[in-house]
Amino acid sequence: METLEYNIEIDATPEKVWSVLWDDLSYRQWTSAFTEGSFYMGTWDEGSIMKFFDPNNHGMYSKVLKNEPNKEMTFIHLGEIFDGVEVPQDWGDATESYILQETETGTKLTARINASEEFKGFFEDKFPAALQNVKNLSQNQL
Repeated sequence: METLEYNIEIDATPEKVWSVLWDDLSYRQWTSAFTEGSFYMGTWDEGSIMKFFDPNNHGMYSKVLKNEPNKEMTFIHLGEIFDGVEVPQDWGDATESYILQETETGTKLTARINASEEFKGFFEDKFPAALQNVKNLSQNQL
């Protein structure tokens, strides 16, 4: 497991960035950098299970470990979903965190992912574009 970290400075409040990250419509927009048509099902409550899908009903499911509004969201990935069926995986500490820090000019957004070697290339290719989407949405939406 390797910890990957991506940062971006956003000229918007942490509250605005938070809403872009986790509101249904904007989530679909910024995660299109990973897979066009991505969406989630579930709630962001601590301890709840979130399901992340592509348009073909494939994806992964995760448990929300921490939800501190406007500051941090962390979940641990538990398994994959194929045709809507959950398939547990032994990924160990495969966590994904989004940390928001207020700055003088807005928000520093850090995405920290504990990833296995098989996913490293995908994240390195896609995460910078995804965070740029978050920045664009945060700075340009009302």
